[in-house]
Amino acid sequence: MIISQYSGIPIYKQIADAFKTDILAGKYKQGEYLPSIRELAKDLRISVITTMKAYEQLELEGLVTAAQGKGFYVNAQDSEMLKEQHLRKVEDSLAAAIDAAKVAGMSNEELVMTLKTLLNIIE
Repeated sequence: MIISQYSGIPIYKQIADAFKTDILAGKYKQGEYLPSIRELAKDLRISVITTMKAYEQLELEGLVTAAQGKGFYVNAQDSEMLKEQHLRKVEDSLAAAIDAAKVAGMSNEELVMTLKTLLNIIE
């Protein structure tokens, strides 16, 4: 996990977002425990309080549950919810691409052609 003190995004949010991405991508399975708060804080060289705040954020979002004396484990993920979250990410990314295209002076046709080209390259 890579965090940046200079990104403008709070460190706890960077940590929560990284775990959220990994959980939604299936890198952490249902019932699997996240690294302990102290272990993660030590590895990232950050405050235990910051790490705890990140884990609490994940718990608020329903991605993990705290187990007294054991840490935080990953909850079962609703496949429909996962799909919706991934669709939201796609929409956000495409909206950002549209904004960048406008700044670059691209037409809609040029943007669509760029997307089609990228789809062909990636497939």
